[in-house]
Amino acid sequence: MKLQLQMIGTGSAFAKTFNNNNALLHLKNDKLLIDCGFTASRALMELGVPLEAVNGILITHIHADHVGGLEEFAFRNMYAFKRRIPLFVPASLATVLWEHSLRGGLENKAEGITSLSDYFEVITLEEDEPCQITPDLTIRLIPSVHIEGKSSYSLLLNDKLFYSSDSMLNRELLLKLLADGCRYFLHDCQLQSPGMVHASLEELLELPIELQRNMMLMHYTDDMPAYIGRTGVMSFIEQSKTYTFSLD
Repeated sequence: MKLQLQMIGTGSAFAKTFNNNNALLHLKNDKLLIDCGFTASRALMELGVPLEAVNGILITHIHADHVGGLEEFAFRNMYAFKRRIPLFVPASLATVLWEHSLRGGLENKAEGITSLSDYFEVITLEEDEPCQITPDLTIRLIPSVHIEGKSSYSLLLNDKLFYSSDSMLNRELLLKLLADGCRYFLHDCQLQSPGMVHASLEELLELPIELQRNMMLMHYTDDMPAYIGRTGVMSFIEQSKTYTFSLD
């Protein structure tokens, strides 16, 4: 099968030229948003994708550039579109997402709205267990190291495409995935060293060349154009462009 993935944004948390690093999967009968940052609704509008066309959202961690747009989706779905779409959330984040990120703006006791499930069909995902999201898409959550003490996850789509979301470099994991047949690696990239809470370009350039050939870089700062031609055989994934990946 072929998987179409469109980065509605490719920027770091503080980028202004680029939108939040969020992706839209165009599936056979579904459009699944991977993360929903505070620029997500505007980015979709700029691409001509109405919010009602998105019928599922998957969250990887709770930073605002990954969940800051959920409040608008919640309100629009409830009051304008009269529906509850699936919200796929790592089990370790389900309570945290509501209590620490969304409750202040979304809770409305006068209307009996007291939980995330009042707005979404909340589906919790367990780490390292493949989950059939749609008939043509299986996703496995892979725990990642991003901020100490806070749960964060990378994604493995149909065992063939790795999507780091936000993660420090895990060389051993990447090499194992490559050996197991993973074909595509979409990795966040901090252009300057040290990487701190992301993989740095310097670190990624030290990976084996056979891994670099299959890697595209995302979650970059506004000065990305100055680094074109400085990424070895790796390439920058482009905002708004739709990529087709063969997962057969």
